[in-house]
Amino acid sequence: MKISELNKRIKKCDKCGLYETRINTLCGEGNLKAKLMLIAQAPGENEDKQGRMFIGPSGKVFDELLENAQINRKEIYMTNLIKCTLPKNRKPKQGEIEICCKYLEEEIAIINPAFLVPLGFYVTKYIFEKYSFPQFSKKEFHEITGKIVLTDNRKIFPLTHPAALLYNDSFKDIVVKNYKKLKILSFTRKWFNSCPLKWFYEKGKLDIKWKKGLNIILIICFLTEVLTKS
Repeated sequence: MKISELNKRIKKCDKCGLYETRINTLCGEGNLKAKLMLIAQAPGENEDKQGRMFIGPSGKVFDELLENAQINRKEIYMTNLIKCTLPKNRKPKQGEIEICCKYLEEEIAIINPAFLVPLGFYVTKYIFEKYSFPQFSKKEFHEITGKIVLTDNRKIFPLTHPAALLYNDSFKDIVVKNYKKLKILSFTRKWFNSCPLKWFYEKGKLDIKWKKGLNIILIICFLTEVLTKS
């Protein structure tokens, strides 16, 4: 299926009550061959009015984070878990997630990114559930941001949503540091095809302790590539 066909269905969607209060339904945007797919929770007020991803106050923070990471919007693909704005920026209801996640699943299949980058607690929670990874609490969320999580068939890299810095910028330094890792993840990793653990990883034959070990190997190899390119 082409992304244009999916977007037509998204724009016409009336499967939940959110269609009654939205102005625009937001489709994903960006590089259709991107290695990185950034997934936000839902469009905000400004995004709803203009029909574009990450504009307004949170968009300014987002652009600043990308600039610090030396990442251009044209390099990545951006989308939302929920395609319509949530009234008063409330958290998404389970029924809304169950309906709208079908569109996200189709986007993931079409784009087939190397990394899924969920932004914020609720999106990361959904992605972890989808790929049968252990759950976490809101208090534990900061412990997994900026870390690569390996499932049997996906690589996940949770990050803090840019809007969080609008309410509390005390942890801005760590957020900036984590976003800078996106540049490392965007590199072509020629070494991975020859990695002896690759076959076991793809076949789902690694238990959790080996997955943690492979996680360390991935990070070391990413850093090695950065140093050799600089």
